[in-house]
Amino acid sequence: MASEEASLRALESLMTEFFHNCTTNERKREIEELLNNFAQQIGAWRFCLYFLSSTRNDYVMMYSLTVFENLINKMWLGVPSQDKMEIRSCLPKLLLAQHKTLPYFIRNKLCKVIVDIGRQDWPMFYHDFFTNILQLIQSPVTTPLGLIMLKTTSEELACPREDLSVARKEELRKLLLDQVQTVLGLLTGILESIWDKHSVTAATPPPSPTSGESGDLLSSLLQSPNAAKLLNQPIPILDTESEYICSLALECLAHLFSWIPLSTSITPSLLTTIFHFARFGCDTRVRKMSSVNGSSQNSVLGQERGRLGVLAMSCINELMSKNCVPMEFEEYLLRMFQQTFYLLQKITKENNAHTVKSRLEELDESYIEKFTDFLRLFVSVHLRRIESYSQFPVVEFLALLFKYTFHQPTHEGYFSCLDIWTLFLDYLTSKIKSRLADKEAVLNRYEDALVLLLTEVLNRIQFRYNQAQLEELDDETLDDDVRSRVEQGQLQQTEWQRYLRQSLEVVAKVMELLPTHAFSTLFPVLQDNLEVYLGLQQFVVTSGTGHRLNITAENDCRRLHCSLRDLSSLLQAVGRLAEYFIGDVFAARFNDALTVVERLVKVTLYGSQIKLYNIETAVPSVLKPDLIDVHAQSLAALQAYAHWLAQFYSEVHRQNPEQFISLVSTALEAITPLISSKVQEKLLLSACHLLVSLATTVRPVFLISIPAVQKVFNRITDTSAQRLPDKAQVLVCRALSNVLLLPWPNLPESEQQWAVRSTNHASLISALTREYRQLKSNVILPQRKVQLEDTKVIIHQTLSVLEDIVESISGESTKSRQICYQSLQESVQVSLALFPAFIHQSDVTDEMLSFFLTLFQGLRVQMGVPFTEQIIQTFLNMFTREQLAESILHEGSTGCRVVEKFLKILQVVVQEPGQVFKPFLPSVISLCMEQVYPIIAERSSPDVKAELFELLFRILHHNWRYFFKSSVLASVQRGVAEEQMENEAQFSAIMQAFGQSFLQPDIHLFKQNLFYLETLNTKQKLYHKKIFRTTMLFQFVNVLLQVLVHKSHDLLQEEIGIATYNMASVDFDGFYSAFLPEFLASCDGVDSNQKNVLARNFKMDKDLPSFTQNVHRLVNDLRYYRLCNDSLPPGTVKL
Repeated sequence: MASEEASLRALESLMTEFFHNCTTNERKREIEELLNNFAQQIGAWRFCLYFLSSTRNDYVMMYSLTVFENLINKMWLGVPSQDKMEIRSCLPKLLLAQHKTLPYFIRNKLCKVIVDIGRQDWPMFYHDFFTNILQLIQSPVTTPLGLIMLKTTSEELACPREDLSVARKEELRKLLLDQVQTVLGLLTGILESIWDKHSVTAATPPPSPTSGESGDLLSSLLQSPNAAKLLNQPIPILDTESEYICSLALECLAHLFSWIPLSTSITPSLLTTIFHFARFGCDTRVRKMSSVNGSSQNSVLGQERGRLGVLAMSCINELMSKNCVPMEFEEYLLRMFQQTFYLLQKITKENNAHTVKSRLEELDESYIEKFTDFLRLFVSVHLRRIESYSQFPVVEFLALLFKYTFHQPTHEGYFSCLDIWTLFLDYLTSKIKSRLADKEAVLNRYEDALVLLLTEVLNRIQFRYNQAQLEELDDETLDDDVRSRVEQGQLQQTEWQRYLRQSLEVVAKVMELLPTHAFSTLFPVLQDNLEVYLGLQQFVVTSGTGHRLNITAENDCRRLHCSLRDLSSLLQAVGRLAEYFIGDVFAARFNDALTVVERLVKVTLYGSQIKLYNIETAVPSVLKPDLIDVHAQSLAALQAYAHWLAQFYSEVHRQNPEQFISLVSTALEAITPLISSKVQEKLLLSACHLLVSLATTVRPVFLISIPAVQKVFNRITDTSAQRLPDKAQVLVCRALSNVLLLPWPNLPESEQQWAVRSTNHASLISALTREYRQLKSNVILPQRKVQLEDTKVIIHQTLSVLEDIVESISGESTKSRQICYQSLQESVQVSLALFPAFIHQSDVTDEMLSFFLTLFQGLRVQMGVPFTEQIIQTFLNMFTREQLAESILHEGSTGCRVVEKFLKILQVVVQEPGQVFKPFLPSVISLCMEQVYPIIAERSSPDVKAELFELLFRILHHNWRYFFKSSVLASVQRGVAEEQMENEAQFSAIMQAFGQSFLQPDIHLFKQNLFYLETLNTKQKLYHKKIFRTTMLFQFVNVLLQVLVHKSHDLLQEEIGIATYNMASVDFDGFYSAFLPEFLASCDGVDSNQKNVLARNFKMDKDLPSFTQNVHRLVNDLRYYRLCNDSLPPGTVKL
């Protein structure tokens, strides 16, 4: 014993030294090595057993348990069976003897180590493992310990990690499922007996404001007065021990529910019991008691009891999240919903002492979160199932949800509830679309609820009704929250923008279902705020410096601020609803839409005429941004009605278009004063966007002749005028170009006046590119630094405008594209001439290639073959191996972007049908494989790779005949004449590059390239081609299997499995007779017996599901065997 005693003392001092804050890292490493070496010794566990029973040092205990854990999970196969028996008997004894005194984390770790043994040995060698747990649970002294063991067993055995073979995983799950009924019965018994034991049924409780409420709704929900009475019993007061046992039992249930199927073993009595405990969360008296008595003991108790409610709701949500509900379980579900809605009613009950909001504020935040999760699951998964039950009052449920939503104490809680309404509205919309016959009946049922929802959501976005809450929202910082970015499909927004956007989505969904109601609710509110805004004119006075708003009293300024903020939100709401006035309903809702558009035109003109954006105010930091925002939002709202205006135009252009002409002319009068570099950018851009929409979507024939538009033409082509900021300049030029290029709607070709428009367009482009075209003669001379910067600015400004013009007409008629290219021709030639001079300035090359890429995508037909060939040839000559290396390796991201754009241009070229660009294929392939690929192949960075492989895929996909000349005869005599192969070396090199890419860590590239190969197989039968089948097929399968074994791309398991099947299915005989044995023979770390088992378990299935299951079984078991073999002591003889 002396040696054990001495070792223990030495270990204790080592541990204390290791965790002492003066110990150096160097020394810590030495100690770590020493401890690891000790743990690796055969028989170290005996020392650890002694340490565990003889020490009180937490570090030593934790270390000893880690040694056991390592032994059981990694070396168990090699442990002599006598030792195993000893360990199996000693550790549980130790646990029983010391569980009361051990710190909880040591006790839990010891439980896990014992469960790990069960995972390996139960039932064969450790037959009483599970019966011991059941006995612990049934004996009152050890109930908590038994529950901890049960939960650990559920965690470790039901969903084991992968250090087990598939067969063992399946066996464990089956063994556990056999025990489920017993276990659930035990847990029900524990919870029921504690509840009953503490229930206050003997004495009649005094009527308290929160108990004994059974309203009509309740009886209709629960159907039986008995159940209502049961749920109305006061909540028992539990002692700490009972509280602890209940929380462990509920944690066990929550974990069990996560993997056991819904079945009758989940009995009604168990469900009712769980609901009893869910009431702990919505009992505010618990909180009250703890705060009144003031002792810390009591407040902790209060929190614990709240926690029981949270745990019970977790159990309920685990059951709710299962979509597959067996018939016999449906009734249970109905009962669950009824009981939860009883709780919801309890939470939202108003009485004298409490408003609903203050009651919700008193509840535990996590309880509210769980409850909201429940409601979301109910609406998204089960509503369609439950709605058909006549005894389930859906409308009453919505009334409760309404109260719950609009009394949420936090913004996040409110957002989550809005999500639930969105799910409900989506459900309703799709239900109506699928059952058009009884559309009215469905809508009538829910109409009141929807109108109420709409009104309340609208009130919530207005300062007039909700100022205190709205002022808490941040409107400065952009929120990087990934969830909201993904949901909204947009990059960043402030908290306020997110709040407004989510609210407006609900408004829009109600509008879709009840258009007239929604409009008559929204428009009067908008009208009220517009009156205030339009009435500001009377307060504008002229002062020495300009115009001033004569509203100075603090209270008036505050009221004006709120009204303007509300007007801005309501304008966004009106814009969001524009889509519900067009298409089939245009005529039916014409008058409503006309009213809106007339108001919007009036408001925009008013803002521009009295120049509210330049006005002086008493509180400039607040009111000025407000006035600018309202003006900008009114333009944006009008822009949203562009499609409606276009439809209006096509309806009236023949008869009496006066009303339409007046709307468009007035809108343009509102826009033109704002197109100036002196106007704030937010307002300027709103005006430009509206101008673009009028020119592009509405396209009235008279646009060009309106003086306001001619004024903008003159301003843009006048070189002396100050240039607008970049974004605005690009938008205005796009609008002007589109006025001249886009065909007028409703007119035949003969009346399009192309000749005049073509001349005008040429002179517009000529004016816009004057300075740029002059560069051609100067750029040959060496330039000074200042001069170079000026040149770069001209190039940037011109190309951004031209690129945008080309992009905006790329999908238009041939005539528009022809005119566009004629006007641009000289500038394009200048760009090509300038290109070589700037090849070393990657920022300029980047912009030029962007421009050329847009040209290739939009105008390649118009550019004609000879010129296109000249461009490609110029690029191929410029991008030498050295130039590519310089761009990719030394110029950082801009350099890589340049090469990526060049490859994108080539992608467009190789996709072109017909023979025109086929002569370029050899040089494009050699550029890829001999110049670009060698530079990037070895780099870990993903730059350029995705574009290069896309180009290689396009080359194969669109030029298959370049490699495989298929003759008609060959395809008729399939199997007799193999297809002729050409350019074989290039094809093999491309395939090899694809193969190499699967060995690299970049998961996005892997996924993209696997998709490309699969597409080539679907479209062109790649895997069936002789060259692929005979020389590459099993190399690819081998690589894919190795990737699965190494778990390097685990997220793509499914895709890799399917691709492996598609490759193997080309030659199943070869796969089973040659490839699989070879693959197993080459696997290291497994012995021949294990290889035979792996081969035997891979059944010769030829259907996809079975085959992929076999692949995943093979991979799992191969990893498992390696793990076992690594852990055997050296020199172990395996039979």
